[in-house]
Amino acid sequence: MAAPIEAYYWPTPNGHKVTIALEEMGLDYEIKPVNIGRGEQFTPEFLTISPNNRMPAIVDPNGPGGRPISVFESGAILQYLGRKTGLFYPSDERARVEVDEWVFWQMGGLGPMAGQANHFRNYAPSFLLDQRQSAYGANRYTNEVNRLYGVLDKRLAGREFIAGDYSIADMISWPWVAGQSSAAIQVEDFPHLTAWKARVGAREAVQRALAQAKTIQSGAALNQSGKAAEEARKVLFGQRAR
Repeated sequence: MAAPIEAYYWPTPNGHKVTIALEEMGLDYEIKPVNIGRGEQFTPEFLTISPNNRMPAIVDPNGPGGRPISVFESGAILQYLGRKTGLFYPSDERARVEVDEWVFWQMGGLGPMAGQANHFRNYAPSFLLDQRQSAYGANRYTNEVNRLYGVLDKRLAGREFIAGDYSIADMISWPWVAGQSSAAIQVEDFPHLTAWKARVGAREAVQRALAQAKTIQSGAALNQSGKAAEEARKVLFGQRAR
């Protein structure tokens, strides 16, 4: 029996992408928690798997040619798993290009912009001396997420899924839409996006992936007070070249 894929994971939108794909593709996997609030992403052992010191990453013991392979960056991971299984990642070149466009749209746009909006709205005021900078950052990135939601809403008009059939493009974008509503950005303002969010969220594999997240003890929330939360913020928001 083949050894399971090792999924280096923490319960964040980027982590959810990989567990959703693993569940959807029916692959045997084992979660290897990487507590990003404690700096576990900086261990020498993890660096050999993920040179960018970021999760998620995977190690597939049964990689190409039957030899182990490690893959970092969620987009590359989902493409690899799609090629490995032949599932949710079309072999036809035109169809694959369409999926890839939206995978990279998420990697370069939706994910980073939503992450920055979340940072400036929830954490930046305690780090910036000039509150005007914090307000500018919050507005800048919130507006961009709103714009990107509009792009995806238009794309989903008349479609059940982003690239026609359900694919890794949906798996990679959904975690950055699910649970992201706030007073500043209401997913409900985008009807096609709202319907897609519910459609993907109802899938059994997605629900199983989210259930895995509940097994991970994430510790103090970053927006809480106290020493543990403050230390986690220092680890996550004070990083420079090493």
